[in-house]
Amino acid sequence: METLLLSEVGVEAAARSAAAVMRAGGVILYPTDTLYGLGADALSDEAVVKVYAIKERDEWKPIHCIILDLEMAERYAEVNESARKLAKKFLPGPLTLVLRKRTEFSTGIFRGNETVGIRIPNDEFCLALARVLGKPYTTTSANPSGKETGRDVQTITGQLGSMAASLDLIVDAGRLPLRKPSTVVDLTGKEPSIIREGAISAREIMRILGL
Repeated sequence: METLLLSEVGVEAAARSAAAVMRAGGVILYPTDTLYGLGADALSDEAVVKVYAIKERDEWKPIHCIILDLEMAERYAEVNESARKLAKKFLPGPLTLVLRKRTEFSTGIFRGNETVGIRIPNDEFCLALARVLGKPYTTTSANPSGKETGRDVQTITGQLGSMAASLDLIVDAGRLPLRKPSTVVDLTGKEPSIIREGAISAREIMRILGL
């Protein structure tokens, strides 16, 4: 397992290293605009299974992904008008949009699911990685299921215990500020549904949607 200090190697070099690990089927620990996450090729069955194992997460619980922009989102999901309104106001930022997936995708996080959650974080490293990788990668909090996510690498690897050895790369951005998680909005039904209220309030989401 390799550790890269983001402040020393820089965003672009770290993104290239992380993308290489993902292309080889590996899993990384990386910083976002909210907290540290576990990243892997979102289209790889094997890589996604590793993420579930590291988190000790039930496989029926979906894992979301990070993309570069709405253009990339449209390759993998049905981006409706409500999604465009919210994206224009809040993205990049702490918002996850749950959309209907495109039916041609059935591996990785898309396997067995009719929907997919997408994130465009307001984070230079995350966006650089999405650009270099050229496809979605997983975003899920880097903690064992049921535990609060640590704000620094040492706390997180301590929480993961023996499963930390399954990480192939750590991108260390130091101790992150205390932040709320992303707000998760399901836009697949007749009416939008707030799955999780986080950094963006439900009231603000509904205001932008005119509801």
